[in-house]
Amino acid sequence: MSNESLGGDFILVGFSDQPKLEKILFVIVLICYLLTLVGNTIIIMVSSVDPMLQTPMYYFLTNLSFVDLCLTTSVAPQLLWNLHGTDKTITPIGCAIQLYASLALGSTECILLTVMAYDRYAAVCRPLHYVTVMHPRLCQSLVGVSWLSGLGNTLIQGTITLRLPLCGNRKIYNFMCEVPTMIKLACVDVHANEVQLFMASLILLLLPLSLILISYGYIAQAVMRIRSVQAWRKALGTCGSHLLVVSLFYMTITAVYIHPNSSYAQSQGKFITLLYTIVTPTLNPLIYTLRNKDVKGALKRLVQRDQNIAD
Repeated sequence: MSNESLGGDFILVGFSDQPKLEKILFVIVLICYLLTLVGNTIIIMVSSVDPMLQTPMYYFLTNLSFVDLCLTTSVAPQLLWNLHGTDKTITPIGCAIQLYASLALGSTECILLTVMAYDRYAAVCRPLHYVTVMHPRLCQSLVGVSWLSGLGNTLIQGTITLRLPLCGNRKIYNFMCEVPTMIKLACVDVHANEVQLFMASLILLLLPLSLILISYGYIAQAVMRIRSVQAWRKALGTCGSHLLVVSLFYMTITAVYIHPNSSYAQSQGKFITLLYTIVTPTLNPLIYTLRNKDVKGALKRLVQRDQNIAD
């Protein structure tokens, strides 16, 4: 961060223009954060200890839950502090940490959701070769690529953004530090930064989304060839949870990063950001547990085992 950027704390305007809404949001965010902590921790624990869930799908799901857990944690505590009191500030170091963490985790989730779509493609379209195709080394490599892509993106975008001169402008019209809002604080021409942000968004948002849609296109073709109601139900059971998660995540994050200067993104940006940083990580474990018989079965086995140990 440049010397000018280190001159004082940033002001997270957030929802301060709506005091009544702040009180409601404080309760909602607190509940969502607690549910995120509990839900994702349960998925990580169950997927790690239950032998029936030692499969590529749940290996990826464990990583997704960990990403969601960290993403919400990088945002929620500061947001709760700002919603609860009159102090809306965040230190330059705190802002930089939040920007790097949220950008790295959000970028990682984009690639990880694509990896999970490929896993579903292999499960439905190549069931006889699934174990061979999705072998442990490949799964570990795909997860590694997801994390490295997220880290690489945040080191480039985050560093460039934080080096922009601010000239005393420290009001962030959002509840967190992220690239689209930080760029608007600069007192120089940021056209090059906007182009760079758009190109990065194409690579890490639209390209993964395109690959996900292609994967599900092949899945739909494979199921339609079978022409069986049972096959459709199995495909929906296998892919439905992932499709819901993808829809929730991509519909919100693309609105902020693909067209950050649109009137809609500027007026509703903080509410959209609230959805993909707080609400979606809360819903993900609920979607996977409520729609997934394997996870519900693993939870029952874990509870029964604990009861037997207690007895």
